[in-house]
Amino acid sequence: MDLLRFITAGSVDDGKSTLIGRLLYDSKNILIDQLEALERQTKNKEGSIDLALLTDGLRAEREQGITIDVAYRYFSTPKRKFIIADAPGHVQYTRNMITGASNANLIIILIDARQGVVEQTRRHSIIASLLKIPHVVVAINKMDLVEYSQNVFNDIVIDYSNVAAQLGINDVTYIPISALRGDNIVDKSDRIGWYEGKPLLDFLEQVEIDNDINHIDARFQVQFVIRPQTDDLHDYRGYAGKVISGIYRKGDKVKILPAGIDTSIAKLETGGIEVDEVFAPQSVVIQLADDIDIGRGDTIARVDDLPVAGSELEVVLCWMDEKPLKAGNRYFLQHNSRLVKAVVRQIEYKLDVNTLQKQAVDGSVKLNEVVKATIKTAAPLVYDAYDIIPENGSAILIDETSNSTVAALLLQSTTE
Repeated sequence: MDLLRFITAGSVDDGKSTLIGRLLYDSKNILIDQLEALERQTKNKEGSIDLALLTDGLRAEREQGITIDVAYRYFSTPKRKFIIADAPGHVQYTRNMITGASNANLIIILIDARQGVVEQTRRHSIIASLLKIPHVVVAINKMDLVEYSQNVFNDIVIDYSNVAAQLGINDVTYIPISALRGDNIVDKSDRIGWYEGKPLLDFLEQVEIDNDINHIDARFQVQFVIRPQTDDLHDYRGYAGKVISGIYRKGDKVKILPAGIDTSIAKLETGGIEVDEVFAPQSVVIQLADDIDIGRGDTIARVDDLPVAGSELEVVLCWMDEKPLKAGNRYFLQHNSRLVKAVVRQIEYKLDVNTLQKQAVDGSVKLNEVVKATIKTAAPLVYDAYDIIPENGSAILIDETSNSTVAALLLQSTTE
């Protein structure tokens, strides 16, 4: 059974948390004790259960009626497993949304049927475009408050289609829903008879995500070197890790990067069983034909398809720390398993997350701001541009003193 990771986004009070609560409730993924707790916590004792309380877990969220942190929920149906991220809608929590969206296969952008496409809709669509999220669902919510009008739905579809075209978002599905009443969430609604598509859960169960994984460009980064040195396995040397992308086969000619040493694959193992080929996103052990000095963070790639190796990086950076970022600041850079020292050499411009317009940076970069920057690393980094292989084109900056994650990076290209 495969796994779909998706994130919900939208303006404040568009009903993101209620939608997730409705998905869990109607698909019978709420335990009895959770249901009893919801009934006790619901403010309106005479009305229906407040399903938003399932995700708005922080006290400040409940007091203010907003989502602050990214709330993750897990559920499954007979057809698929799901991880949901409920992202905050406020501008000041941009970093939280980018964190939640970074691993998503799909984003659900909620639009209030009464309000239509608003600034937050465009902003969240820009972030989805920036992060290259493969699938977009536009859930037009609160259809019950516009009398389930097909004309209202069609007008919003036309407006959002213009936004999607401007941002280069191609895979968009539109679904009219009412999260509060459960229309088109799990079951098809009789009240929206003019809608001929699938209800939301059916769509989530059936959306194809196999093609989202790059099975062409083979990328593998070593997480651990296995040397048992026992009598039975005296000469055993295996390199354990996760196949980031592509396919590896026994006998493939490969290059070890950044050292640039050529060798070939002698054996492949997954789950303790020797196999002839492995593919993303499997966790595997690779044995090579030659004894080479390889350590954690080194990359094994096929000789006919190599990633970029360089020390000077161009990145799109989302700043996630209260302390501002200034050119010249030093950090650790974590790229999958590889950890290197790095310095932010130059901050070129700031991106307005509402328009994608470039703006001048006034001295330093503040919390939640997104900028284009140049970073120099102490040792070469082996990577691909984010828009080619997101899993090998993303990284984080870590504060050397506090070990806090201070920035999310989308690697663009090398200037070397």
